Amino acid sequence: MKLPLRLTIGETYGPAMEITDQAEADEYFKALVERQALVSGITEERAAEIERANLSYYSGYYSDKTTVRVNRLFKVAGKGGGG
Repeated sequence: MKLPLRLTIGETYGPAMEITDQAEADEYFKALVERQALVSGITEERAAEIERANLSYYSGYYSDKTTVRVNRLFKVAGKGGGG
């Protein structure tokens, strides 16, 4: 999976809020990290840190159930709201 370089925040993280399958989450996370690394000119390790923080923050606008699921699927610490 490859994501376009130009996406809105909603286009980037909205799909992640709907994922319920671990394999799909892993694939989407990999695409997010690759995109972030390319767009920002950073390492994939740093991009992964940024994407986990972004997913956690974005999921904070959803229900607690969604936040818990997103945090589990994308291996994010905490309950949402910024990492």
